[in-house]
Amino acid sequence: MKIIAYGIRDDEKPYLDQWSKDQGIEVKAVSELLDEDTVSLAEGYDGAVVYQQKPYTASVLDKLASYGIKSLSLRNVGVDNVDADAIKRNGFTVTNVPAYSPEAIAELTVTQLMRLLRRTPVFDKKQAAGNLMWAPDIADELGHMTVGIVATGRIGRAAMRIYKGFGAKVIAYDVFHNPELEKEGIYVDSMDELYAKADVISLHAPATKENEHLLNDDAFSKMKDGVWILNPARGALIDTDALIRALDNGKVAGVALDVYEDEVGIFNTDFGSFDAIPDERLKNLMKRDNVLVTPHVAFYTRTAVKNMVQFALNNNKQLIETGTAENVVKF
Repeated sequence: MKIIAYGIRDDEKPYLDQWSKDQGIEVKAVSELLDEDTVSLAEGYDGAVVYQQKPYTASVLDKLASYGIKSLSLRNVGVDNVDADAIKRNGFTVTNVPAYSPEAIAELTVTQLMRLLRRTPVFDKKQAAGNLMWAPDIADELGHMTVGIVATGRIGRAAMRIYKGFGAKVIAYDVFHNPELEKEGIYVDSMDELYAKADVISLHAPATKENEHLLNDDAFSKMKDGVWILNPARGALIDTDALIRALDNGKVAGVALDVYEDEVGIFNTDFGSFDAIPDERLKNLMKRDNVLVTPHVAFYTRTAVKNMVQFALNNNKQLIETGTAENVVKF
């Protein structure tokens, strides 16, 4: 058995090498992403492990299939950039890693909220300028707030446990109710109800056509004045222009974004200077003391990276051996 793994970063390589040694399976690590220029490297291999924001185009998938590769394992959750028609036409079986570390994403989400509530970005700037005054930057306490969780999957539930640990009241909305949470009575009947009750809105929903720009001008108008918004999920959930308007008029007190709707080609890139960042709306947000932006790093812990690599390799091995695996994605 031979597996090729595309887009392998330096931080992933030790976990790939350890898996290869433990399993006694040859794994070729390629630093480049899977595309028209690199797909030919897969010839002679039995399966491919991949991770990228670029599209898995029909032409690339057709070429993989022409090499006899039908086992494709993603090291991430999302499959929205995979050409579903090409997958079906070529008879691919695709796996993902649906939960590499929900706790990692939940921990950063709550950390960023606490930074906003305690005004640490403001105090950092003041102290750098030699200003050690308290006022007027008085803080708020999470334990006296109601947090609205949007989507109660693994990450939403992990975040919920942390919010509860701070003493916050937690409510949630999800089309699909978790039976245990149902017993607790935390679900509200609509997003409008969540908007009306929540002091903090924590987004953990997937990107779907129905969820695109879930938070728009109309949604913001239904929220409490001074609401806090957290998005570690998908950039498309928030209408950026509407968010900027809500920040400008004070409807939104502050925001923590680990994702951004136009992040592809911008996040995980070193532009050399702030001015060189080629997105004016993003720079508008980043300049604000009440907005925290991280470049899609909520997942980026040693535990999560190890799980992403080794779970994907396990999936690929299972696909090659049996034609199926634990985390098969249906198209």
